[in-house]
Amino acid sequence: MLRASFWLTALLFIPLGLVLYFLPPALAATLGVSPLWLPRVAGGVLLAWGAFQVAAGVAPDGVKVGGLAGGNLLTAAALLPAALRQADVMPSGLRTLLLVLSGALLLLAVAAMLTLPTTRGRL
Repeated sequence: MLRASFWLTALLFIPLGLVLYFLPPALAATLGVSPLWLPRVAGGVLLAWGAFQVAAGVAPDGVKVGGLAGGNLLTAAALLPAALRQADVMPSGLRTLLLVLSGALLLLAVAAMLTLPTTRGRL
């Protein structure tokens, strides 16, 4: 279950990072993003975070689980208020997508924290 949390998080962030990084200028103008470098930087960061999750899923430990849980919780904390506060101006499909993404990230963070194997040292 712990490795699944890493892989599922990577499956969320890698495609999103690629879409944002290679966002066509016409779609960026439709979405209202005027400086095109903003989604490209965000896409690069998300792509790097997803790649790190793939690498960390090979041999998870406490530090990597902390990074996974912290990153997922911070991302959900950034998306959830935006989706809830701007319900009247945000398209319903985008709002639903943000709520589902926030919920998935929260569940993956909790699953990773609950399945972290404890290591007990010998005296």
